[in-house]
Amino acid sequence: MSTPYLLTLVISPEVEDAVIDWLLETEEVAGFTSYPVSGHGTSIHALSPAEQVTGRRRQVLIQTWLPQEHGEAVVEGLEQAFHGSGMHYWLAPLARAGHLE
Repeated sequence: MSTPYLLTLVISPEVEDAVIDWLLETEEVAGFTSYPVSGHGTSIHALSPAEQVTGRRRQVLIQTWLPQEHGEAVVEGLEQAFHGSGMHYWLAPLARAGHLE
């Protein structure tokens, strides 16, 4: 197998179900993990008034590892399917990944 890559997505809860459905239907993605997270930052204009008070935005983080070429294809598909959603992503090489049986 080629070098494994970690694909991380940070999405809004409003698109969570649609993104999860899309990933489940994408053959390059064998599985993934998702969990609720809080986003923090200095971009005040992107936060609602309530989020400005609490200093955080509720988001969902999704991670999967896959070969680099699959990761590139998934990112391209996400860009087409979720353009304008405000999704953040990164695709980074992993030193090692696998399953322990």
